[in-house]
Amino acid sequence: MPPNPSTSDPAKDLKPPVVPYEDEKVLVKVQNLSVGFGRGQFLAVKGIDFILEAGEVVGLVGESGSGKSLTALSLMGLLPHGANIESGSIFFKGQDLAKLSPKDRRELCGKHMGMVFQEPLTALNPVLTIGEQVAEIFCLRKGLPKAQAQKAALNLLSQVGLPNPGEAAKSYPHRFSGGMRQRVVIAMALALDPELVIADEPTTALDPTIAAQIIWLLRDMAKSRQAGVLFITHNLRILAGLAQRVLVMYAGLLVEQIQGDFSNPLHPYTRGLLKALPPNPSEDHLVRLTPIPGQPPSPSDHFAGCPFEPRCPEARPVCAQALPPMTQLSPGRLARCHNFA
Repeated sequence: MPPNPSTSDPAKDLKPPVVPYEDEKVLVKVQNLSVGFGRGQFLAVKGIDFILEAGEVVGLVGESGSGKSLTALSLMGLLPHGANIESGSIFFKGQDLAKLSPKDRRELCGKHMGMVFQEPLTALNPVLTIGEQVAEIFCLRKGLPKAQAQKAALNLLSQVGLPNPGEAAKSYPHRFSGGMRQRVVIAMALALDPELVIADEPTTALDPTIAAQIIWLLRDMAKSRQAGVLFITHNLRILAGLAQRVLVMYAGLLVEQIQGDFSNPLHPYTRGLLKALPPNPSEDHLVRLTPIPGQPPSPSDHFAGCPFEPRCPEARPVCAQALPPMTQLSPGRLARCHNFA
């Protein structure tokens, strides 16, 4: 139990129980990962542990600022300026990524790990056409002649639902809508058939039809190519038909892991996220949404107890006094809450 709110460090206090997996199936293993800013006084990710198997889709859910994107960028070695890994380790197929040289890390990320970034406009080169940017991947990484690379690029743009890919390949990014740019970024991430795909809010700017196509494409990759997919989103409903497991983050901590039925979460925060979702068009439009009160904490905030306690409708006195452990309730089901400790 942290003795003082100003000095508490949840990353060092508690570690969740490890869910057993066969080692040969584990694609990514993250242990006690903490990411901070400055000299570590502001922790945005606080000692998280999880694994991702080959052929598995894992959802990472939480409000903005919960640490989802920083976790993904840590895996790719693309943390923004000022952010550093303060503790922990990241293994990819048994390799400790921290021990790789910058050259080897770039080689690994280019061929074996792909990422769909949250801001597609900043991920594309404004002075190259879409076709040039996609074809360049095949030229540099697979050594294809220019004509074959262009053909492969057109095929890939068609797979992600880009209308009229032949004309689209001749256009520049600024001429595309946000949704079309997102499809291009997805195509680039999938170009080399990576073993790991990190998709950071990949369907946010897409209409429902194209979003469904992208979800099916990622699910097909996981099944047919045995690729692991880490799918970051705010929307639990999207994950219901896609992910085998869901990891829920709040204030840099993992607060729940769900395996199987996502419609019945255990943690009060996860239940709040589900209640705040707008209904599907086929559902009752008169259902009133229930927002989560208050605001998520800042990385500079310190808590002696559970960081969700100020917003939790089920908070008890102990919740403000001690950080609850991550408790395994059944195979694949874990929750960080005093109601289950």
